[in-house]
Amino acid sequence: MLHAQTTPPVRVDTHAHVFHPDLPMVASRRYTPAYPASVDAYLALLDRHQLSHGILIQPSFLGTDNGYMLAAIAAAWPRLRGVAVIDEQATLANLNLLAQAGIVGIRFNLVGAPLPDLHTPAWQALLSHMATLGWQVALHGNAPQLLPLMPPLLAQGLNVVIDHFGRPQYFDALVQDHAYHQLLEMAEAAGTVWLKLSGLYRISPDPAEQFTFNSTIMPLLLRHLGPERLLWGSDWPHTQHETQVDYAATMAQLFDWLPDEGQRQTVLGASAQALFHL
Repeated sequence: MLHAQTTPPVRVDTHAHVFHPDLPMVASRRYTPAYPASVDAYLALLDRHQLSHGILIQPSFLGTDNGYMLAAIAAAWPRLRGVAVIDEQATLANLNLLAQAGIVGIRFNLVGAPLPDLHTPAWQALLSHMATLGWQVALHGNAPQLLPLMPPLLAQGLNVVIDHFGRPQYFDALVQDHAYHQLLEMAEAAGTVWLKLSGLYRISPDPAEQFTFNSTIMPLLLRHLGPERLLWGSDWPHTQHETQVDYAATMAQLFDWLPDEGQRQTVLGASAQALFHL
């Protein structure tokens, strides 16, 4: 008797990087990796942790040359998607080619970088085309950096993803971070903003601070966004924190943040599935 095959549930790691130390890197980089993070190693981790899909994020030290990431997506298609880095010199044709290769958005890493002027004609044209492609714009920075960028992105009808919790500035007194509360209120009102539960160690490596943070911020995030607009990302290979955290530890954190299984499954599955075109 033949048994129908069941399709594994969609469970997505929405934040990981692949790279090789021999690749050309931008002169302005803040970090230079001395080891490879290969697509094969990443896929093995997805398998081990029963995750169906992964989202690759272009590392900032590789600049706008997305080639290595695109090759990784092609090698594992349709399991992977990507978020690219571009500048305002990109053309609409460039965006179309990236979309055909599995790219579903772009990212602005604002840590140590100036804010882009998204009101220029070049950026306005690119953002408008991204909206027609159903893309997202991922933002990595703190609330004072993100707040000025939200209105021009939302005005174009784009989905916005806030990386690494939005890097709140006060662990032990989150109530004092007024800009962060303003960011969450804007995200809630928009209805098209997602936030990644990822990279907590990038905000503070102190376990005591992380515990306080968890008990303070998770009710806040659930109240403003609900599990339907939260995402989880491993941030593999945890650059600059490789000796402090591993993939299994980041998965365990998700259970701490969301002990409710239904909420975890929403974050890992339905919340990510439509956003990343899976």
